Amino acid sequence: MQEIIRIVFRRRGKTYSFAANGITARPGDMLVVETAKGMELGECVEGNHMEEDSAVVQPLRPVLRMATADDLRVAEINQAREKEAFGICQEKIRQHGLEMKLVDVECSFEGNKILFFFTADGRVDFRELVKDLAGVFRTRIELRQIGVRDEAKMLGGLGICGRPFCCHQFLDEFQPVSTKMAKTQSMSLNPVKISGTCGRLMCCLRYEQEAYEDLVKHVPKNGAFVQTEDGYGSVTMVNLLRQSVKVRLDGTGDPVFRTYPVEEIAEIPGGRPAEGEPLPDLLQYRPKPRKEPEPPEEDAWSIPAMLPELSAEEPAPAEAAPEKKSRRRRARGKGDDARAEKTERTEKPDKTERGEKPEKAEAKPAKKNPARPVQNGPAAPGGGHPIGRKTGRNNRRRRSGKPKGGAGPKAE
Repeated sequence: MQEIIRIVFRRRGKTYSFAANGITARPGDMLVVETAKGMELGECVEGNHMEEDSAVVQPLRPVLRMATADDLRVAEINQAREKEAFGICQEKIRQHGLEMKLVDVECSFEGNKILFFFTADGRVDFRELVKDLAGVFRTRIELRQIGVRDEAKMLGGLGICGRPFCCHQFLDEFQPVSTKMAKTQSMSLNPVKISGTCGRLMCCLRYEQEAYEDLVKHVPKNGAFVQTEDGYGSVTMVNLLRQSVKVRLDGTGDPVFRTYPVEEIAEIPGGRPAEGEPLPDLLQYRPKPRKEPEPPEEDAWSIPAMLPELSAEEPAPAEAAPEKKSRRRRARGKGDDARAEKTERTEKPDKTERGEKPEKAEAKPAKKNPARPVQNGPAAPGGGHPIGRKTGRNNRRRRSGKPKGGAGPKAE
């Protein structure tokens, strides 16, 4: 076991391990370390921790010291030199007419070497360019040709997912990516959709490849002959993540497509049998998975109960309204029976037959005019006539001698 500190240079994703050498560092601290190129200034991304010797890349170089104010000032001077060298190099490339694209410039921490990174379609003869740059900067000059993936890693940017480039953010090494991975993951083989900003296949195709390879083992391939609970058919579509297949059932007439989980179908080995051969029944040998009842999910959008619940002793006030309705329904039912028994009656049914509440037999005494007779009721106090309006009209007819049905001779 060794105590190490992990450091990143220029924030370009790849991290390196260095021996702690008795120095305690935290993430974000600037450290001066010893590398194969000499002294360099790096940023700590993982503090002191122990790792096995087999997990550490040898030789393990030590951390020299924590960065001081002078070290940080030297780093600022080197950054200014890098910007100046970038412009001068671009001008020299145009003068020599070289087909190359300058990507980045790095100046060593000690200032004894300047490194230029460029991309090109083929080999480039840049010997004259190196001589001109050495005469300008009076130091060691090195030109290095890189690929488009290394260019994206150095420059950084945002991918089609909206996040920073994986190679610039955390990838240590570039791993091989093939078109077969996109096909296994049921992705479109359109180069525009599966390529990154650098023009190569996206590095993220590698992340889920192992998971997809494991899912493919439990799902029949597209076009396989399978048996379902509704009969036999051929697989037309496979959904690896949902573990379901779309089957075209055999039969005459219009084609029927249905979707089944993988657990509810059985793949026939050898494909569809020849004509005349019996179809094997393999579905009966597959145990059906037990589906446990799922607890009801709580609706996150349901309105919480704001009123307190009533106890069993206190009846809810809303129960009175249904009771009144039930009484009216019973009264209406009795009125219907009475109407059916008195079919010969031609007079207008009273309120009891219509299901309404009958009026009281006794009327309240009039307050304003007690001498006025009260209709359809007993004699009112104070001398009111007990006979109603219709009854009084009949009495006048009897006194006048006219019959009820029309005019007639007067009675002597």
